[in-house]
Amino acid sequence: MNRRTLLTSAALALALATTAFAQDEEITAGFIYIGPPGDGGWTYEHDQARQKMEAHFDGKVKTIYQENVPESADAERAITQMALTGADIIFTTSFGYMDPTIAVAQKFPDVKFEHATGYKRADNVSTYSARFYEGRAVQGHIAGKMTKTNKIGYIASVPIPEVIRGINSAYIHAKKVNPDVEFSVIWLYTWFDPAKEADAARALIENGADVVLQHTDSTAPQAAAQEAGNVITFGQASDMAEYAPMPRVSSIIDDWAPYYIARVQAVLDGTWESTDTWDGIGAGMVGIGEITDAVPADVKAEALALKEALASGEYHAFTGPLKKQDGSDWLAEGEVADDGTLAGMDFYVEGLTAEIPN
Repeated sequence: MNRRTLLTSAALALALATTAFAQDEEITAGFIYIGPPGDGGWTYEHDQARQKMEAHFDGKVKTIYQENVPESADAERAITQMALTGADIIFTTSFGYMDPTIAVAQKFPDVKFEHATGYKRADNVSTYSARFYEGRAVQGHIAGKMTKTNKIGYIASVPIPEVIRGINSAYIHAKKVNPDVEFSVIWLYTWFDPAKEADAARALIENGADVVLQHTDSTAPQAAAQEAGNVITFGQASDMAEYAPMPRVSSIIDDWAPYYIARVQAVLDGTWESTDTWDGIGAGMVGIGEITDAVPADVKAEALALKEALASGEYHAFTGPLKKQDGSDWLAEGEVADDGTLAGMDFYVEGLTAEIPN
């Protein structure tokens, strides 16, 4: 063995030893939450995933979190503080954390950042989201079939493409099975405010809606519908099964645990790279909660068939012919919306009468 071979072997042994040492070290994963883990919806599911991820690594990973962080300058301060405490990877779990995440990432190039539902990336910033609109399609189908008043209410949070996509998808699929259906949308300009969410649900119900969908994080609309009686709802982000079999007849469930495990494993392995992930029912990131017996058997079978078609890719929730709200052509017969248009969606489809707030 010559000198060069000896040096190469020594360097390889040192590299392997260094890698093994790094993998044996505990790393810290931090989470920034828009609401409390007990909200029963969005933050609850992120926190459940955090706990599952920590348990999966059995002592190799420590997790920390901060809850109720506003989408404001407070977010940048909270993310900065988390980085200063030694977090190796930080998950910022709301759309409004996008710019604060990018700003803090520039100051901490050795920390990995993962931003949920945003679109801005950097060398040390990844983005991830779920195709919630696939779940909205299933909900819309059930809603259109089950409404007796033909009035469906929708509690919307913040007017960003994610929420607009959901409204459009639910409406398209309700309208397909019930041409007489009408949607009323109430915008709350917040993700989590149980009092406002309950008031919105009551207002929609008083206006004749016997189905209420929501893109807000608490169970307050479920409780309001339960009080009213003869109204059906759908769990948002989490199963909200405590309100089953009525008013909650099904749900969209966000399952973040596999993603969190994979991304933390990449940090441990030294293979983490900036990526963009947008998965749906097929990948398991979007789940459909149990459809209860309050839903007629034939409607349940149709909904499950739609779920399977979405999961397999046989069907896309935005398939033409579709027009925009102003009557202009959007998708021709059989044409499928591209991800770029969906990611930036800022328009309603034809038939929706409400306006999108600025």
